[in-house]
This record gives sequence, C-alpha cells and structure tokens, in this order.
Amino acid sequence: MLQLQILPQPLTVCKVSRLDDFDMSGLYFIGRTDSELSLVCETDRVPADTLAREDGWRAMRVAGTLDFALTGILSGIAAALAGAKVGIFAVSTYDTDYILVKEERLDRAVEALRGAGYAVE
Repeated sequence: MLQLQILPQPLTVCKVSRLDDFDMSGLYFIGRTDSELSLVCETDRVPADTLAREDGWRAMRVAGTLDFALTGILSGIAAALAGAKVGIFAVSTYDTDYILVKEERLDRAVEALRGAGYAVE
C-alpha cells in the first residue's frame, strides 16, 4: 500500500523575478523556464519582492524512494483527488512526489485518498 505523509508547514506558490535574497533553508522547490521563475516555499519564507503569490497550500509526500521504472503513481493520486473535486499542484524530486492541495481541501483530500486505498499519516 502506498503511503503519503502530510507535511506540517503551510506553503505558498510564488512567481519571482530573482532569488538573490531568498533564504534557502526549509522546504522549497524552484522551477525555471524561458518565461518564468516559480518558487514553492514555506509561507513564512516568501521573498519580499514576489511578483505574484498564492498562499494556503499544504503538501503530502509519497513516503520512501520511488524507482523511475514505476508508473502511474502520480496519476493514481491525481485521479482519486479529481474524483473528490480537489485540485492539486504536483512537484516531483529525484526520490519522490509531492502533492500540494489547498488547506481548506486537505481533509477532503485525505478522505478521498484513504477511500482509494492509500495510507495517509
């Protein structure tokens, strides 16, 4: 059974122009494309010069290390949450996946995931 861990800290999704003054401690994810620089970070660490931000996110981490040969992990989680009308913001790292949901939808997300056979702690 796949296990998800709810992380305690509230998160913010930001659009930034630079990261010069960003305190790179704690939990954060950075995404850069040819047209934007995005940052997901703990809400109390959001840079002052953020261009846009959306507060109120919580993260669930797929426990353990996922082998690259595994398929359908994120799509199964996304399908369970879509069925419960819970939108997600997904981030993947080398080892695992993180699923962000809005704080006010966290209880609904946990209920939907448990109903779909996932263990959520």
